[in-house]
Amino acid sequence: MLVEVLLHTRIDKLGAEGDLVKVKSGYARNFLLPKRMATVATMATKHHIELLRKRRAEREAAEFQAAQEFASRLQKLKLLFTLASGSEEQEKVFGAVTAQHVADRLREEGIEIDRKKIRIDRPLKEMRTYSLSVDIHPDVTALLHVELVPPAEQAKGKEAKTKGEPRKRPASKKTKHSAPSKGETASSDTSA
Repeated sequence: MLVEVLLHTRIDKLGAEGDLVKVKSGYARNFLLPKRMATVATMATKHHIELLRKRRAEREAAEFQAAQEFASRLQKLKLLFTLASGSEEQEKVFGAVTAQHVADRLREEGIEIDRKKIRIDRPLKEMRTYSLSVDIHPDVTALLHVELVPPAEQAKGKEAKTKGEPRKRPASKKTKHSAPSKGETASSDTSA
């Protein structure tokens, strides 16, 4: 059985504030009504629709304006990611940049964006500049520029490394020495 309700808040895939929608009675009774997201549409509540629609239009205009300003701010930004790569002959890259990496870097810049709103078809692996689409608002999409660069020491050139230079070995693990017993002293013998 379907019930007509008046929405008080925006609900994804259902409607926005002030909409009259028909939903199943269990959904209305168990979710929408207890959380005060909607009320049952009666003749008295239908009079409030016009007021709610005016509020909704004002809110949506403000959100759209804020989204456009945010999009222009994002388009001016360029994120650099450093990926390790193999030898120059192979041009192999180790690792990749995903939407989560981009969202984390934006968070470091003071910009909060959900990673699901950043459109990346597949992880970024090539050393070049990418233009990613970011869904900020249903009607506003921004372009974010992301550049993948090699590490600084590799970019300077590998000629600084000489062929005869020995490889550094990791420090050996030190063994624990037992504490001296009561009769022994902790001093070292330097008379030899």
